[in-house]
Amino acid sequence: MASSNPLPSGTSVFTTIPDIFFIPEFIFGGLVWTLVASTKVLIANPQGWVMFVSVFCFIFTTLWFLIFISGANKSSIWPTLDVAYHALAAFFYLSAAVVQANVTLGLQQFTTVFFKEYQLDIAAVVMCYLVTLLYTIHAIFSAMRWKNSS
Repeated sequence: MASSNPLPSGTSVFTTIPDIFFIPEFIFGGLVWTLVASTKVLIANPQGWVMFVSVFCFIFTTLWFLIFISGANKSSIWPTLDVAYHALAAFFYLSAAVVQANVTLGLQQFTTVFFKEYQLDIAAVVMCYLVTLLYTIHAIFSAMRWKNSS
């Protein structure tokens, strides 16, 4: 029989799947933010969306993590919210990764002059897709936990 609240709180957040993904989501999400912020905008491009997604998810995941650590996630609605948030974050990051990849492809013509910036953009693309994968895995495991708790 499933317990009424399957969500961990306190230090058990560091030992349960999918909640252990909070830490790499912080690290690699922060890297996306930093890499995009450190590039030069050479042409009109939509990197503002990438910045919005990375900053929004970084702040919201921090708040989500603090809610879990503090144990304020004891209501029966939290498993559903957990799935919804991580699925939304995965979707946002996927869209940001596609935008960042498109911008990076458009900057290929400037690689002789701005090679360092081009490398930063490539790294941002890789990190965007990695964070998309992390949020997707988190959403899948959260959905499995939610289904088992119903």
